[in-house]
Order: sequence, then C-alpha cells, then structure tokens
Amino acid sequence: MGMALFSGGGGGGGRETMRLGLQVLVGRWFMVFASLLILSVSGATYMFSLFSNDIKTSLGYDQTTLNLLGFFKDLGGNVGVLSGLINEVTPPWVVLIIGAVMNFFGYFMIWLAVTYRIPKPQLWQMCLYICIGANSQSFANTGALVTCVKNFPESRGVVLGLLKGFVGLSGAIITQIYRALYGDDSKALILLIAWLPAAVSFVFLRTVRILKVVRQANELKVFYDLLYISLGLAGFLMAIIITQNKLTFSRVEYSASAAVVTILLFLPLAVVIREEFNIWRSKKRTLDAAQVNVITEIPPVVDQAPPTVSAEQLPPPTAAPETAEKSVSCFKTMFKPPDRGEDYTILQALFSIDMLILFIATTCGVGGTLTAIDNLGQIGSSLGYTTHSTTTFVSLVSIWNYLGRVASGFASEIFLTRYKVPRPLMLTFVLLFSCVGHLLIAFAVPNSLYFASMILGFCFGAQWPLMFAIISEIFGLKYYSTLYNLGAVASPVGSYILNVRVAGHLYDKEALKQLEASGVRRVSGEDLTCTGAACYKLSFIIITVAALFGSIISFILVLRTKKFYQGDIYKKFREEASKSEINMTSAGETESKNRPTQTAS
Repeated sequence: MGMALFSGGGGGGGRETMRLGLQVLVGRWFMVFASLLILSVSGATYMFSLFSNDIKTSLGYDQTTLNLLGFFKDLGGNVGVLSGLINEVTPPWVVLIIGAVMNFFGYFMIWLAVTYRIPKPQLWQMCLYICIGANSQSFANTGALVTCVKNFPESRGVVLGLLKGFVGLSGAIITQIYRALYGDDSKALILLIAWLPAAVSFVFLRTVRILKVVRQANELKVFYDLLYISLGLAGFLMAIIITQNKLTFSRVEYSASAAVVTILLFLPLAVVIREEFNIWRSKKRTLDAAQVNVITEIPPVVDQAPPTVSAEQLPPPTAAPETAEKSVSCFKTMFKPPDRGEDYTILQALFSIDMLILFIATTCGVGGTLTAIDNLGQIGSSLGYTTHSTTTFVSLVSIWNYLGRVASGFASEIFLTRYKVPRPLMLTFVLLFSCVGHLLIAFAVPNSLYFASMILGFCFGAQWPLMFAIISEIFGLKYYSTLYNLGAVASPVGSYILNVRVAGHLYDKEALKQLEASGVRRVSGEDLTCTGAACYKLSFIIITVAALFGSIISFILVLRTKKFYQGDIYKKFREEASKSEINMTSAGETESKNRPTQTAS
C-alpha cells in the first residue's frame, strides 16, 4: 500500500518525470550550462581586428584614431564597476538584461554607421557606441561568471578557467556562425555581434541565480567532464580553421561546420541531465529511508514543538553585535584590513598593497597582449600577410585564448590544492612567457605571426582566471562582484598606455615618414597605412620590457602571499557547506515525519 501511494498509480511515472525535468531546469548544473552558453557568445571585444578595417576605411580613420576606438572598446569591456555595484543589490537577471540591451544598441549603431545607413557619426559618438557595446561583456561576466563562482566557491579556479575559456572560444564560435549566415560580408559580422549575444542572454535570464552552496562529492569530476567537451569543441574549431585556411569553403560547408559547433555547444546539457538525475535519485532514496524510519517508529508528535521555539529564540542575541559592526563607517576601517582570505570591504581592497601590486602586474601583462591582439589585422597587413591569413590569426588567438584560460584555471587549482603553490607564481610565469610572443612580432621573423598569435592568445587568456581567482582568495567573496570588475580596470589602463600612446603613435609616425619619402601628401580624412617590419618593431620592444617589469612585480606578490597559500584557504567554505547539508537533511526528515499518508500505512 505504501509503494502504491508513493508511485501514485498509473500517472506516477509521468509526475516523477516532470519532477526530474523541473529539477534539471532549476538545478545549479543547468545554471552552469546556461552560463557557458551566455559566455560562449560574449567575446566580441576579441574580434575587433576582424571588423576594425571596415571602420577604418568606411569612416576614414588613421591608426591612432582606430587605436583610440580600440581603447574605448577595452575601457567598456573591462570597466565593469557599474555592473558589479548593480549585482550587489539586484539579482543576476537584472544585470544580464541590462547587458543584453547595451550590447544590441552599441554594435547595432556601429553597423548602421559603417553601412552608411546613418550620417557619419562624430568620433566621440563612435567611441561611445563601442564603449557601450563592449561594456555589455562586463555585465555578462558579472551576471554569469561571478554567480557561478559564488555557487561553487571551493572550485573557483576550475570554474573561472572553464567559463573564461568559453569566452576565449567565443571569437572562433561566432566566426563559424557568421560564415554560415553571411559568408564573407565582414560588415555583417558587426550585426551578428549585435543580436546574437543579446538573444542568448534573454533566453536564460531567470536561469542564472545565486543558489545555496551544497558540497557535492564528485563536483570536480563534473567540471572535468565539461572540460573534456570544451576541449573537443576547441579541437574541432582548430581543425576546421586550418582546413578553411587551406581550402575554399562554400556556404553549405560553412553551414555544416557551424552545425557541428552548435551540437558541441549543447553537448554539456547531457552532463547536466546525468548529474541532476543522480541528485534526484539520491534525494529519493534518502526520502524513502526517512519514510521507513517513520513507519518503524512511533511518530513523535510532541517533539516537533521545541525546535520551533528554540529557533525563534536563538537569533536575537547574535543580531546585536552584527548591527554594531554595520554601524562602523567603512571609511574608518579602510586602512585596517582583515586577514587575507576574510571578506574585505570595497575600500579596504581598493587601498590594499596586494591589490596595487596585482593591478600593476596585470596592466603590464594584459595591456601588452591586448595591444597585439587588437592590432593583429594591421600587423599582418604591414608584414605582407593576406586577409585570409589575418582571419586565421584571429581564430588562432581565440583558440589559444581558450586554452590559456582553461590551463591556468585547472592547473593552478591542482598546484594549489596538492602542492600549495601560490597562484600568483603562475601569473609570473605567464608574463615571462608572453615576452617570447612580443619579441617574435618585434623582429618580424618570417611566418612567426602564426606562433606569436598562439603564444599571445594563450598568455592573454591565462592571465584572467589567475587574476580573478587571486582577488577572490585574498579579498573574499562578499563584495566579489565589484572587486572582480575593479581588477579588470587594469586592462583598459594598459591598453591606453601601450596601444594608443605607444603602438598607435609609433605606427602613424612611421607611416607618415614613409609617405613623405614617397613624395605624397596625405589628404585629410584619408586612412594612414604603414608597411614593413619597422611599423611595430620599437612598439613591441617597449611592450616586452613592460611585460618583464610586470613579471617582477608579480613575483613580489608571490613572496607576500606565500604563507597565506600554504594554509587551508577553503576551510570556511567546507564548514559552511557541511552546515547546509545538515540543515537540508534535517528539513527532509522533518518533512517525511509530517506526512500522514505515509505514517498511516
């Protein structure tokens, strides 16, 4: 009779299937899947070199002006303090919807400008459009990535590596979709960048949310399964990019490759369903066991009252100290930070020496690699590479950007948990490795741009998970939404110094020298083009020195945090997760005891 009541007759199977389906949709693994899809189309800022020539020729810009646009793109893409502050006081779906609207508006206005559907905008308007469009990426990162880190605090390095990896892959993913939908119309790429990320964010608005932290024994294994799928996606993209570089693809063949990419993007859904089914089955077994205990024992009706009373009486004594703490002004405590790993306030982190060191190192490292990525189109043209080869460079950067993010996230987590290697030490090695790529560009070694794009793509990607994980570990998760975006400000600062003031200025200087040598006077409003190895040689020597300086600064942070990383930095999160599990188990047992139909049998 008890089994019949539980199964609910002939319709019980249907109800159980619906319950399972509901658990999949509201579970935290589906939330991870939704975040993966949102971030897999949110890396438009890394594709700037693919459509920058269209902006340059359509609007008659010189290289300094184009690099100024690139700076505002980087400024928008990385100054996400506003999105962080909004995320502190609103649910993630609010952040995502604001980002979707900004993305569509910014890039759609750029598309209207380069296709001459509106009068030529002023330079400040173009800077505003690209800044707004790029800033939507920080809203997507804050809404999706920060939420995942808070839901999986003990696996933050892995989470950051995996999710940031999909951001790195997004350039190659969008390129395949763009080829299938629009062929070789590079201006249409801007239109695709406008509507696709906005559409994906709208679909998963209510899926991404903060959930109660519950430790799962095989949590790391699930992330490794998702990693293997993403590696398969990256491998396919690498193979298809090389093939497309060697052969001429038709629209049908591009559509077939885009279809395979889409299937691989949705393959993690199988892992999600498997895990949610296992969780659902485990809960069902626990509930059945609790029901058996209720049947074999006399239901203690009287015992239900005392816990309710004690639960109401316990909180008041602890509420007073918290109120007293909150009444202390944050300005009075900003120079009195807590121990590393505890929750810093925003001002305590902002005025911390550790944050200053990390900011300088990231400015030198990310600024240099981003300068190379933003100028790949012009570097390729100046060295005599074909347009098709330049597209290949951008795709290679995207793939290796992904590999850098995944490798740094997963590898740093392994070295940290097993060998207590400080995460800043990985950042130091990455900055040193980036010097190789910068020197290859500086000395224009024949065919070296292929290797330089891979090295710099890897190093650029590797720096982000490391920096964001270091911020979360040293300064805590309480204000992580804001601190995450404060750290990202280093990117536009480095981009402005190294891209606009160094690379753009020296490129135009060399181009004007070549123009004067040829006896031609430049017409106002005409784009300025430089050819030869001299265009970027001095720029990338300076960038190499900056990266070397950044690695030295990063090593200072290694020495400062060595003792902290030798301790158990995840201890408090394990304790919180254990308390949550105990509370959930108690709630399940109480619920089973209160079911009269089961106790009656």
